[in-house]
Amino acid sequence: MNIALMSHDNKKELMVQFCIAYCGILSKHTVCATSNTGKQVAEATGLPVQLFLAHAQGGSQQIGARIAYDEIDMVLFFNDPNSDELEKDLHYIINLCDQHNVPIATNAATAEMLIHGLARGDLDWREIIKPSKPLKV
Repeated sequence: MNIALMSHDNKKELMVQFCIAYCGILSKHTVCATSNTGKQVAEATGLPVQLFLAHAQGGSQQIGARIAYDEIDMVLFFNDPNSDELEKDLHYIINLCDQHNVPIATNAATAEMLIHGLARGDLDWREIIKPSKPLKV
């Protein structure tokens, strides 16, 4: 499965800690991320992370396009509810996920449920309905 990681600046450390905790599960899948988040996760975990552009350069749009083409199977977008700087991007990604039946978590509690479901095989239906294509960056 292809998993996209994104986070607001104030949630990047939480994303890194989350990925450290679930590195064993994430290592069995393809992980991609916006530039800054991805670099921090890769450095902390040793996971190979395919990097998109930074948010300011259009990384959210790149991930959004992959969602629209069914090349992303799960999105973890850790949202800072006290910041409205990326509210437009968060809304854009959530809408795309809703349109294409892509599970999305906007906080660590929901992300943990999705990761455990992924490990159990609860998301295998995505591969049955639409055979996953390798993510191309």
